[in-house]
Amino acid sequence: QVQLVESGGGLVQAGGSLRLSCAASGLTFTDYAMGWFRQAPGKEREFVLAISGTGRSTTYAGSLSGRFTISRDNAKNTVYLQIDSLKPEDTAVYYCAARSGLAVATMTAYDFWGQGTQVTVSS
Repeated sequence: QVQLVESGGGLVQAGGSLRLSCAASGLTFTDYAMGWFRQAPGKEREFVLAISGTGRSTTYAGSLSGRFTISRDNAKNTVYLQIDSLKPEDTAVYYCAARSGLAVATMTAYDFWGQGTQVTVSS
């Protein structure tokens, strides 16, 4: 049974940083590209970043700035999302997702999803 468990969210002041983690189990981690998505209150879920199974290639959302960085530690079956210079508009539930194949931005291409971790940025 595949499980994705996000952690690292919380309440942070604008300008601060957070590193979110997503621990995966029940799959051969290196066979899966991992993506991060977010859903703000009242808005649709949107793509943030994705990384290939080897970690050699990443896919970025064109609408987001360079404040977001994705990485993975295949020895720990964990993918990370670093968010710097946080803004109130970054407030959202952040989800990680896994897919067998390329790191893509299309939400429906992902096979497995975590439950999400809340990030709240105060001004």
